[in-house]
Amino acid sequence: MLKTNALPDVPRWAVLAAHAVPLVTLPSGLWRIALVAGLPVAPPDGEMSVLGALYVLSLTVVSEALALLTLGLVRPWGDVVPRWIPLLGGRRVRPLAAVVPALLGATALTGLAVWFFCAPYVIPDQAIWHGTPAQDALLAVCYLPLLAWPPLLTAVTIAYYRRRTARQGASDGASDRASDGTESQALAGV
Repeated sequence: MLKTNALPDVPRWAVLAAHAVPLVTLPSGLWRIALVAGLPVAPPDGEMSVLGALYVLSLTVVSEALALLTLGLVRPWGDVVPRWIPLLGGRRVRPLAAVVPALLGATALTGLAVWFFCAPYVIPDQAIWHGTPAQDALLAVCYLPLLAWPPLLTAVTIAYYRRRTARQGASDGASDRASDGTESQALAGV
């Protein structure tokens, strides 16, 4: 059994999907690191500048950090901001504060995937498949898992929204019943 720090009311499939997101982004990040390291993963385009290398490495770090944020949709820090964060620590996360950026991110990722795979047909200069057959195969193996990121993120986000709004609705209903006195009268036997 997989041991995670997920909340108890999160469906198991959502926990697995959230943990899969950082894993599907990892191969492309490793490919970019290999590119910066000078390994023959792509055709030589001359030596990469320091600024270019920093850009590629920062792209890897940012994409992996964004992928790791998906875990917040199934862990306690997605419901309550951790105490160590200044000004916000200890406050409840409003569901839409997590859902809207996550769904916008999934939409942007879908757009990037469409562009990445369709651009070479629209703009032939944008072709990514211009290496040796082995380099192109490695590129495909490393980048195709990214196609799973948008649907995984969307599914986990919908599960998060349903869980948070159902819990919120249930607690609102309980407070409504307590405030109208029917629950206390029933308990008192009146």
